Parts: sequence; C-alpha cells; structure tokens
Amino acid sequence: MIMKYIDMHCDTLSIGLAQHKETITKLENSMADIDRLYQAGNGAQFFAMFVPQRDMPKWYGMEEMPEHEVLLQMMSDTFWETIKENENRMAFAQSYEKMQENLREGKLSAFLTMENGFAVRGKMENLKKFHEMGVGLITLTWNDPNCFGQNHSMDRTLMQMGLTDFGKEAVRYMNELGMIVDVSHLSDGGFYDVAEFSKKPFVASHSNCRELSPATRNLTDDMIRVLANKGGVAGINFEPTFLNWNQEDIHSRVSRMCDHVEHFIKIGGEECVGIGTDFDGIGGKFEIHDCTKMDLFFEELHRRKISDRVIEKIAFSNVARVIKESMKASEKCMV
Repeated sequence: MIMKYIDMHCDTLSIGLAQHKETITKLENSMADIDRLYQAGNGAQFFAMFVPQRDMPKWYGMEEMPEHEVLLQMMSDTFWETIKENENRMAFAQSYEKMQENLREGKLSAFLTMENGFAVRGKMENLKKFHEMGVGLITLTWNDPNCFGQNHSMDRTLMQMGLTDFGKEAVRYMNELGMIVDVSHLSDGGFYDVAEFSKKPFVASHSNCRELSPATRNLTDDMIRVLANKGGVAGINFEPTFLNWNQEDIHSRVSRMCDHVEHFIKIGGEECVGIGTDFDGIGGKFEIHDCTKMDLFFEELHRRKISDRVIEKIAFSNVARVIKESMKASEKCMV
C-alpha cells in the first residue's frame, strides 16, 4: 500500500555530514536517502539540521563543531547540492503552494528545518536570516535549555518551566515570518506557552503519546487536546522508547505505532496526527528499518479498519494543512 506521505522529521543531513558525503542521494547504513524516499512514494520530507549545544564533534567526525559551520555544511554542501543533483525528481519547498507545484511535476518536496533553536542566539535578526536561507520550521529546543526556553526533563520543576521572554516574542515573530513552531523536545511549560502565544497552528514534529509511553518527549492527553484545538499536528515517532511503555524494550513495532495513532485520534481527533519518523536519528530494532517499508504502517492502519479518508489525512493532508496555514516562503529564498 504505497501512499504519498509527508514526514515532518528526519536526521539524514546529519548522516550525510558524518559520512562526508557531498549529497544524500545514496547513503550507507542510513534509514533514508533520496533514492529510497522517491521509491517509497514520499511526497514531502522535512530535513532537519541538527546541532547539539554540547561540543560533540565526534558525532560528525569533526575535530571541533562551531554551530554556524555545521549548519552551513548541512545547508550548502549537502541539502542544496542534493537538490541540484536530483532536480528531475525533487525540489525545494518553503510553502504549501510550492509543495503543490512539486507534486504536479512528480517531484518530492524538500523542506529545510532546524532542530534546536540554539543557533538563533536570542536575536530576532537571526530568525529572519534563517528564514531567508530557507528554514521553514524550528524545533525550539533539543535536550538543553536555550534562548527560547526549557527543554523536556525528568525533573518536574524543570519540566514546568516555560519559554523565556525572548521565546515568547520569537514565537509571535515566527508566526509573522511564516516559520512553523515545533514543540518536540520542549518542556511541558514551554508547550503551554507556545499554545498561548502562537496565533498559528504549531506542531510536535516527532512526538508520541505519554499515556502509552512515559518518555518526557511525548504529549500528555491534555497537551494533545490543546494541540488539536490550536489546529496543530503531532508526528508519530518510530523510536522504541517513545513507542513502548517499557523503556528497556528496544523494538520498534508497527502495531505500537498504530496504537499511538489510535490514541491521538481518540483524544484529539483525526486531524491532529501525522508522521515524524525521526529516521537516522533513532536506534533500536525496527520493523520499518528504512523508508521503503512505510507501506507496512499504512497497511496496519487499514487492517485496523481506519478508513482510507483518515489514513490519507494521517499520511498527508493534516500536515499539508499546517504548512498552508503556518508556513510562508521568504521573498529572498524564492526557488
């Protein structure tokens, strides 16, 4: 059952950088590359530029890791070169209109995102600069606090901390610019602040249900309701610890993914759930070991008597709606 789908999060750019590849057309030991995404029927892929705040250069096989150099390498040396190399089957997108144009031409849409707003450094002009460079979504935090606010944590006190004053203003400015606000990795307090200050639908690009898995990256039932009421979408993450109640269970099962889908629908409705695989950013033992096996996910949803109409929403339309309502192309990055 091959369907056009939108995946809100993968870390494949990081894999390309770590393997010292000029493009991500073909990659070794990865879960996604352009050849396989195209084969899988992917309609739009959000490619995350991930930069940890801690100095972890070994992640990328580098001697040191200044974030601006890492971002430029991922953007200029990998992302844009990949698009040039595959111009007949993929194209950049920073808006709903461009994605629709790419679909009509039979091309995969490549959206550029940033995982961890650390590199914004508390400056609104940097937000504008990144938007002009093509970034359409920012995951506000990763696993450390930054200029936007507090990250998720096992510490209940930290988990209740929210956005900084800059973070609150930045959310408003991202709405104005047309950048999607992403709350995956954010604290619970930060989530509720985004819900209060964002005038546009926002996303939890790669987060599951905390009722089914206690990982602090996941959303509580109340958060799911709030997200749905704001018109937002959560993307099902394929990481075992975000799927399973037993945090020592390293198996990523399609059945468990669909349990989370059904819970999202039960709590927030059929328009609040999409896909955010986290391919190339996760570890474990996978039934869907790469993007060419995405059909297993859709087949299981169908087996559970979820209608074709709702499966299409989960695969594509829910996220497409958020793109339409919350993302706007920069005039300086009209490609």
